[in-house]
Amino acid sequence: MRRALTLAAASLVASAAFAQQDWPQQPVTLIMGFPAGSGVDVVARAIQEPLARQLGRPVIIDYKSGAAGNIASDYVAHAKPDGYTLAFGTAATHGSNAALYKKLPFDVEADFVAVAPVLDVSNVLTVNPDVINVKTLKEFVELVKANPGKYNYASTGNGAGTHMAFAEFNSRLGLNMVHVPYKGGPEAITSVVRGETCCIMNQVQTVLPQYKAGKVRLLGVTTATAVPAVKEVPTIASSGLPGTKGFDSSIWFGIFAPKGTDAQVVDKLNAAVKAVLEQPEVRERFESQGNTVRIETPAQFKKTVHENRLKWAEVAKAANISVD
Repeated sequence: MRRALTLAAASLVASAAFAQQDWPQQPVTLIMGFPAGSGVDVVARAIQEPLARQLGRPVIIDYKSGAAGNIASDYVAHAKPDGYTLAFGTAATHGSNAALYKKLPFDVEADFVAVAPVLDVSNVLTVNPDVINVKTLKEFVELVKANPGKYNYASTGNGAGTHMAFAEFNSRLGLNMVHVPYKGGPEAITSVVRGETCCIMNQVQTVLPQYKAGKVRLLGVTTATAVPAVKEVPTIASSGLPGTKGFDSSIWFGIFAPKGTDAQVVDKLNAAVKAVLEQPEVRERFESQGNTVRIETPAQFKKTVHENRLKWAEVAKAANISVD
């Protein structure tokens, strides 16, 4: 009897090992915590088909938007760890949200396996000149300081990267502005174009169409270095204004699996994402939109996530921000 049980257990282990080696055997689903058409969604859509070709199976994007991505994260945190249900996360969902939401039903690090980053994304201070008629970052700061509490800035949601970037900026420069959160990127940038809000720190890729159409002005990118897609726009860090030295509020997008996902599956996913990002047409497409491809091993990405979580915790504390 004991020998039979031992043989059965060995058979199960062998079957599991074979399944891991033969993964994937079915479609892979990316759970998206933000609306269709948002900057995060645009990036996920861009890698969807190339990733499917690498894996040899369809890649499906399933939208579970809301609560700054927490609904999607919660779903994946409690999903079966077989590599078929993944989170398309951000520096907000797996970083700043941990500092802003005190009662999350999951841990942004412990309940996930960091699989692979995809991009570093630059935000850019974007203004509607009909609402706040300034042409430089210096003029913007002077006008806002002279009118505390007058100007409303938009974000793509409480705790989103667009919110945290502006919160860090305001905290560093001592600005008093009113935060108006929206449900996603399309609604937020529309509010600026319509003049419902004066400005937003949104992703370069999201504001480019409005910028090229002459509907908004770009005053400064949040990355430490200039963004080739809008090379004429200076960095906030280079402005020389007090509080802006070393300013770098870029964010990343990446893929996460539930805790317990087999390392072989994680490595296969990481290799597939790396192969996609190394394709010249994919890289060029992202760079033309103001993004920078980011390639890391699972261990390197895990470190990135941890360091990012610590950074945003400091920003949230300095700016006295919380959501609940």
